[in-house]
Amino acid sequence: MATVAELKAVLKDTLEKKGVLGHLKARIRAEVFNALDDDREPRPSLSHENLLINELIRESLEFNKYKYTASVLIAALCNFRLLGSSSFPASASQVAGTTESGQPVVPLDRQFLIHELNAFEESKDNTI
Repeated sequence: MATVAELKAVLKDTLEKKGVLGHLKARIRAEVFNALDDDREPRPSLSHENLLINELIRESLEFNKYKYTASVLIAALCNFRLLGSSSFPASASQVAGTTESGQPVVPLDRQFLIHELNAFEESKDNTI
């Protein structure tokens, strides 16, 4: 019969392999930061430029397979106060579901980012 320590080790290994443990750790970190966040200090509204910067950071994290770090970023953005949404591009407001800050939960379309940044995409490896 397996000991408690062996069961814990197998459970931990299984959760790590499925990616669940990392996600839980990232979510706990995000909640700790939210609890420590000072609500008395007002945050600036999310400008069009910051929306694009946040999307570039999110795309970079996802491209490099930092999915747990990306989930912490999204959790942080979800708790960011919305002070106004008039500066958001129409494409961003059309995305289903936004965070409190106005940042879309679903990433913006890559072609939209390329257009907004006046960038070009390398066709052979899909890099901007």
